Order: sequence, then C-alpha cells, then structure tokens
Amino acid sequence: MTVDELLAPSDVLVGLRAATKNALLEDLARRAAAALGIGPDAILPALARREHLGSTGIGDGIALPHARLEAVSRPYGILARLREPIDFEAVDDNPVDLVFLLLLPAPARHEPLNALACVARRLRDPETAAALRGARDAAALYAAVTGG
Repeated sequence: MTVDELLAPSDVLVGLRAATKNALLEDLARRAAAALGIGPDAILPALARREHLGSTGIGDGIALPHARLEAVSRPYGILARLREPIDFEAVDDNPVDLVFLLLLPAPARHEPLNALACVARRLRDPETAAALRGARDAAALYAAVTGG
C-alpha cells in the first residue's frame, strides 16, 4: 500500500488553523464525513476513543489520529499542515504541525495495519517531513508525501 492509495489531492490542507487538539479533530472529522458521505457523529467519537488510549502524536511534530469505522469501506486519509503548531500530547511533548488523519475499515484485515505503517514510515522520514514543512501549497504537499 502507498500513500497515494489513501490520500486524494483534494484531501490535502495547508495552513489549517486549530486552537486545540479537540478542535483539530472536530474539524478533520467534519471534513472526512463530508468527503465520505457519513455523519461526523460517527467519526469524532471513534477518534476520541483512540486518543483516550494514548496520544497518536508520534513525535517530531507529527500526529496520526486514526480510527476504525463500520461505515468506511477502504482506508481514507486527510493530510494537514497546521498554520501554527498545537499541543497534541505527543509522546515527545513537542507541538504538532503535521497531521495525517486515517480512517480504516472496522473489520480487521491486514490492509489497515499496512496503511497505518505506510503513513507512519513516510511521515517519519526526515527528508519527507522537511519537504512537507517547506511545501508552498497543497499540490507541493501532496507531491512531497506521495513521492511524486
């Protein structure tokens, strides 16, 4: 699985503003719900349950909020570069400025684990992270994360 199988160019956001982690998750849940044609009330509680288990802030300014949902038939992602970093309770206590929301099908299959590992590996690559932070617009951000 590759990032371009999880992410459409239209689901890349540059300069997103969020005051808090909860506000960011609400915004991303609303956007994902609109794109997938499902209710945001199904997405946000699932994201909150996952965050309750431990922050999905994986360090180095990166967060990978994710959840499994019955209403999702294939992995779906949104990539956002925040205008200002926010506290995400990350494992290294550093604020987050790169966020990749990943929604996965609820029935456990290998595909969702591969999707999460694929995104984590790509974003944790120092060259990719630098390119994402330096991208001037959504098209450049998409190219940086997909390697295109």
